[in-house]
Amino acid sequence: MYNRDMAIERVIDTSLHEDDNDESVVEFSLRPNNFEEYIGQQHLKTNLALAIEAAKKRGDVLDHVLLYGPPGLGKTTMAGVIAHEMGANFRATSAPSIEKAGDLASILTNLNDGDILFIDEIHRLRRAVEEILYSAMEDYKLDIVIGKGPAGRSVKLDLPHFTLIGATTQAGNLAGPLRDRFGHSYRLEYYNDGDIQKIIERSAKLLDAKIDPEAAKLLAKRSRLTPRIANRLLKRVRDYADVNGDGIIDMPTASAALNMLEIDELGLDPADRNMLSLIIDKYGDKPVGLNTIAALTGDETSTIEDYYEPYLMQLGMIQRTPKGRVVTEAAKKHLKK
Repeated sequence: MYNRDMAIERVIDTSLHEDDNDESVVEFSLRPNNFEEYIGQQHLKTNLALAIEAAKKRGDVLDHVLLYGPPGLGKTTMAGVIAHEMGANFRATSAPSIEKAGDLASILTNLNDGDILFIDEIHRLRRAVEEILYSAMEDYKLDIVIGKGPAGRSVKLDLPHFTLIGATTQAGNLAGPLRDRFGHSYRLEYYNDGDIQKIIERSAKLLDAKIDPEAAKLLAKRSRLTPRIANRLLKRVRDYADVNGDGIIDMPTASAALNMLEIDELGLDPADRNMLSLIIDKYGDKPVGLNTIAALTGDETSTIEDYYEPYLMQLGMIQRTPKGRVVTEAAKKHLKK
């Protein structure tokens, strides 16, 4: 039976967990450092490699880059790869941590020429903070107001030439003036099973874990086409193999571990199946509003939009209509409803 508390510990949650690529734990980072190590997203890599080579030949900074798409597909990793390929210093922050204009001004004035500033969840920037970015991105100037009231005056400061890389799961929520200032805009797509298997095998090698090709293939099929989930599943299955076997991840071990985690053949976990079942049982074929689904599951609407829906829509199990979400026949067949 699905327990609401299980949602906190969802192994297949695409949000970033504290131990994902945490270099303070026993494992070092699994993130690739360059395009050669970065598996998948070939179209994106080709275009970025060309832009980076051109910028380096001109001795110029790379145009600002916007990376968008579902969570867990490697936007932060790609930002780090871009910085490495440019030979630039990498400064990372997230929009929610920039609470006021002064916070962003402090970050920008501490950059050096050629630095890359990465802002995650850039769609969550406050409007007052966002407006500072306009002149900073376009003219490399910072407009700030010193003082208040009649004594206040506007001061324009020169900024070093830098590259801003913004990442978002909700590109449609970006203000037009901000979106238009990005010279490069790329969507990261879901991976295929073959690329996910390569990622799992690479990560297993870095973790010094032995995994059979068939076991890697099984994990790939249950990883929701998402590298972050693939690496997390690999770690959990490795734990199972170390405790219940000889440390080698083979098909029986991987299958037993995934069954214990209750992750089915399509990569759905109890939370996914619970949401789909609730909609079917309560509303059948009728469209259901997002707020209603959130009330049924006890999740935030943003959680459903960002973490549940993208993969379920990719599988064709949920459809969005003007009147709400509809569970498809494919979901009913999978759940045997």
